[in-house]
Amino acid sequence: MYSLQNTLYVMTPNAYAHLENNTVRIDVEREKRLQVPLHHVGSLVCFGNVMVSPALMHRLADEGKSLVLLETSGRFKARLEGPISGNILLRQAQHRSAGDRGFALELARAIIAGKLKNSRALLVRAARETPDSTEQAALTRTADNLAASLRAAAVATDLDALRGVEGEAARGYFGSLNSVVKPQARAHFALNGRTRRPPLDRFNALLSFLYSMLMNDCRSALETVGLDPQLGFLHAVRPGRAALALDLQEEFRSILADRLALTLINRSQLGPGDFDQREGGVVMLNDRGRRTVITAWQERKQEEITHPLLGMKLPIGVVPFVQARLMARTVRGEMTGYLPYLPK
Repeated sequence: MYSLQNTLYVMTPNAYAHLENNTVRIDVEREKRLQVPLHHVGSLVCFGNVMVSPALMHRLADEGKSLVLLETSGRFKARLEGPISGNILLRQAQHRSAGDRGFALELARAIIAGKLKNSRALLVRAARETPDSTEQAALTRTADNLAASLRAAAVATDLDALRGVEGEAARGYFGSLNSVVKPQARAHFALNGRTRRPPLDRFNALLSFLYSMLMNDCRSALETVGLDPQLGFLHAVRPGRAALALDLQEEFRSILADRLALTLINRSQLGPGDFDQREGGVVMLNDRGRRTVITAWQERKQEEITHPLLGMKLPIGVVPFVQARLMARTVRGEMTGYLPYLPK
């Protein structure tokens, strides 16, 4: 259970949230684990099998506070709100901001900067750890190229130019990931360029699955704060596309998905038997592989980090929710610019 910026997150399975006088009390197995004054709670977010008393739901609705229900995986299920809500104002601000080319460019620039810095950090660390001097030189060269992309992104004059910088940087980054895979695993996990629809090798299949779960988490985070996940700033709006969720996940791709994929491969937690090859050369995780990845994903999200802006420890799986709140504050004009998550 964590309380962040007036949002109370309940992640403990079988927890019971209920009203006691003017406080929210959280019990687990009939024992009190947390009790906070209701006026300190702006919204209540429950992951998985968390029970909420009808009295607490009514009181939250009466006071215009939202109750958000997520699956254990973080996937958004529902948000209950009373008649008083500031979300329409936030969404109005979001639509105005998306139509402001200057604002959209600066927010997209911050998103790309976060992605490039975190991707570069992964390669710098890999270069430091590899014993092969040739690979070390190649990884360092790609990391330097990402630094150059950062400088180019800082002076891009429009969204198309910014997307071009990001696309070129991504090609170099993905081209280097094979050097981060341990030599003994390379025969089975060669990344032959980034292929998505459909993935054509095991590495791509693993990345696509992880990116899908990450996107769902980011979408849930945006839904939680009341932002419209369909209306993005970097990614263009298309029917059925959660463009803002795709925006938000950019800064988390390397630190959450890519690192986990490399860990699963390099520790031999996944092997060729965890994938199926289908007609047309399509490669997908099979049931056993998916179970392994989902278990590792949930464990990864429980790892604690110190958020550099908040200065407090929290599970890394909660960071997208913090960043969604920072994005909402940026859209409202309460922050001068969006600050992506950059681990220390």
